[in-house]
Amino acid sequence: MNLPNYFLADLPPEATLSPAMVTEACQTLKRNRAQYLAQRSTASLVGVLCDVAEAWLKPDNAFRRRALESGPGKTGFSQATLQKGLDNFFHQFTPENFYALLAQELGDAQGLDRFVACGGDAPVAGVSGSGSNRAALAVGPELLVHIAAGNLPNPALMSIVLGLLTRSAQFVKCAHAAAFLPRLFAHSIYDADAKLGACLEIAEWRGGNVELEAALFAESDCVTATGSDETLAAIRARLPVKTRFLDYGHRVSFGFVAHEVLSGFHTRQIVSRTTDDVVAWNQLGCLSPHVIYVESGGDVSPEQFAEMLADELERREETEPRGELATEHAAVIASRRGIYEVRAAHSPETQMWHSKNSTAWTVVHEADARFQLSCLNRFIYVKGVKDLAEALQNAETVRGQVSTVGLAVPEHKLEELAAQLARWGATRVCPLGRMQNPPLTWRHDGRPALGNLVTWTDLET
Repeated sequence: MNLPNYFLADLPPEATLSPAMVTEACQTLKRNRAQYLAQRSTASLVGVLCDVAEAWLKPDNAFRRRALESGPGKTGFSQATLQKGLDNFFHQFTPENFYALLAQELGDAQGLDRFVACGGDAPVAGVSGSGSNRAALAVGPELLVHIAAGNLPNPALMSIVLGLLTRSAQFVKCAHAAAFLPRLFAHSIYDADAKLGACLEIAEWRGGNVELEAALFAESDCVTATGSDETLAAIRARLPVKTRFLDYGHRVSFGFVAHEVLSGFHTRQIVSRTTDDVVAWNQLGCLSPHVIYVESGGDVSPEQFAEMLADELERREETEPRGELATEHAAVIASRRGIYEVRAAHSPETQMWHSKNSTAWTVVHEADARFQLSCLNRFIYVKGVKDLAEALQNAETVRGQVSTVGLAVPEHKLEELAAQLARWGATRVCPLGRMQNPPLTWRHDGRPALGNLVTWTDLET
């Protein structure tokens, strides 16, 4: 399929963007928002988004086919990885999930449509809801700018969804060579509803282009950004005082397996679910595990668990291959393997399993339980601990930076261990196998993803 030139990202590679083009695009977005988006109802927006997702889930959908056929060359992910990741994402788009998100973030799913009563007070004339003499209306920013990271597509797609729900014009600035899937998604919205599509802009350029970004920031009301702490600090320093900034910095995740669940068929299920988390988006997201902590004392030892995980990763490479890797990333994996080959040769406390004649997957088991950053791309550590407290003690170096902890624990211990993790600072706890597939209602880094975008107007009588 040939995509029409709706967005700046559709321009030919030789085209050069100028600050004037960025300014004009932003001003056009604001005009289109006022005309086509600001007065749209939540129900109509949810309907369009659900229709778009339903279309993406159909095998013959042109945008889906383009993503799966051209995606491996454009993104580095294999077709199987793209298919599973996009399907998991779009399956979340249901009216029930959207209204649950809106109710969670706003207190009332209609909070962006009209003034809704604030509970606990006397009634406001003309405002439905629980008795209150105070009501409130949520309002999204006029122009919402997203500075998207280049490692995964789904966060950028979700940012677009949230911006549409808040009735904001949106400019999505993608990392260099990372606009392929956000661009396809935006085109699919344009195809479903051209007026909504006219309130979106997709562009890409290398980070640090001061002139282009100054023009973009000058027009923005709110900027969201995902990236390294250094990148976020540089963006924050250049934003106008009037512009709100929502930053999402570097985060890591890990898994924990309790000894009680390591018996019989349950072990193979848990190994399979752990593999799901390592394979999903090639372990490149903040929600992907770097380390799997395995509690000692079960029928399966941490070392045996690591070997079973290696076997499952080898099988999974046949059905969900990692895909091609840039030379410099493959070199990092080869170098890291070399370190553990030497350690394994001199100490029984280190073992390593890896794919033959490729860097497709690597499992390292170490007696040293200290948290270790993975080099990703399906490189996973397995470490034994006596309990969750010991795992947290060894992860102290990343405390405050942990996004997700995936658990495989007995049901009767789940709430206790989750509370322990919450007090320690983890912002999301989920079953192993779902780490890289959060629900639509997920609070990103423990913060309200949609609620952070809006401001409130109170009406008092």
